[in-house]
Amino acid sequence: MDIQRIWRDSLDLWGTLDQHPMLHAAIGLAVLLLISLVIGRLARFLVLHGARLLARQPALKWLDDLRNNKVFHRLAQTTPSLVLQFGLKLVPELSDTAQHFLGNVALAFTLLFMTMALSCLLDALLDIYARTEHARTRSIKGYVQLAKMMLWIFASIVIVATLIDRSPLLLLSGLGAMSAVLLLVYKDTLLSFVASVQLTSNDMLHVGDWIEMPQVGADGDVVDITLHTVKVQNFDKTIVSIPTWRLMSESFRNYRGMQQSGGRRIKRSLFIDAAGVRFLTREEEQRLTQVSLLRDYLAGKRQELQSWNEALGPVAELSANRRKLTNIGTFRAFALAYLKNHPNVHPNMTCMVRQMQTTAEGVPLEIYCFTTTTAWAEYERIQGDIFDYLLAVLPEFGLSLYQQPSGNDMRVGLSGRVSQEPVPRRLEDMSEA
Repeated sequence: MDIQRIWRDSLDLWGTLDQHPMLHAAIGLAVLLLISLVIGRLARFLVLHGARLLARQPALKWLDDLRNNKVFHRLAQTTPSLVLQFGLKLVPELSDTAQHFLGNVALAFTLLFMTMALSCLLDALLDIYARTEHARTRSIKGYVQLAKMMLWIFASIVIVATLIDRSPLLLLSGLGAMSAVLLLVYKDTLLSFVASVQLTSNDMLHVGDWIEMPQVGADGDVVDITLHTVKVQNFDKTIVSIPTWRLMSESFRNYRGMQQSGGRRIKRSLFIDAAGVRFLTREEEQRLTQVSLLRDYLAGKRQELQSWNEALGPVAELSANRRKLTNIGTFRAFALAYLKNHPNVHPNMTCMVRQMQTTAEGVPLEIYCFTTTTAWAEYERIQGDIFDYLLAVLPEFGLSLYQQPSGNDMRVGLSGRVSQEPVPRRLEDMSEA
């Protein structure tokens, strides 16, 4: 009895809805929306659960990247709009105009979520590429960002065209008139894209390169290369962001060649006090002959000078006419022999000790060589050891470094002068005299 009454009430309600078509259509839309949401949640659960199960296989680990970047999540979000799009035809009493408008809105949402899924897919591909060997030298992050930007521009045009029920070609033709505005708005993007292509094609910059660009305060390792910026981590752990186009329009120094060569240059001078430069005495020559690094040099040099002086004849009696060994020249030969026998100086790269133009600070002797390592701390240790030894051995050649007088030197000098001056007599003593 009750069931029959409920059935009759339902028929009466349905007949009442037939008399109100808008209410009938609204209820149908609500039911369709509820069904689409339920199907969407179910599709999301099935897709994510299936991807999680498949990712457990070693050969399908790349599915974790897709899942972590929400590719499957975005794809599942297209299900409700697809259900709405194809279910509108089943809604009773729905006018053709409303059906067409709501169908366009549902299609726009489908395109939106598909675009988001493609954008997430590009991020996932970037993560997969980042684990390869090529990612250490060539970054594609800028190209991925450009692809995403083009994707969103194209998707925006299609979505707007769908909502206003116009052809996308009509909107694209209208963009021609806005080309000047677009070029102005995307000027930095276009410049950065061209710079990224040139940097990559010419192999000018890699992630991990040590670069130096003083005009922007950059001196460190490249940690990221994007479409618009290049991030450099300085050695003080600060981050400098450089616009990509500036790396093409301005100069910068890349130390990658030094790191790949296996040697790092030492180029530093010892400023010798010119007052100490003189000829060696016979006693000093005999003493320096005992130095193993100078034994061959002194033997050959002594024979060369003897032949030269004998060829001069009687005029060689005058000291100014004879050639002699100098302490600075002998020290220069000793420093060169020391560098060539040093275990941490690269034997296959340039190594020399040269005398530079004399300045007001003395006579510069430049040490020019390459270490066998490019590690910063080890390089500084080797350089310090070399100059420590050369500084300590200078007095053996009767040489000393030029050094400007310090405040303590001035005080010592003045105090010595005062102590040597006679003490003036008192007026009383002078009057008695």
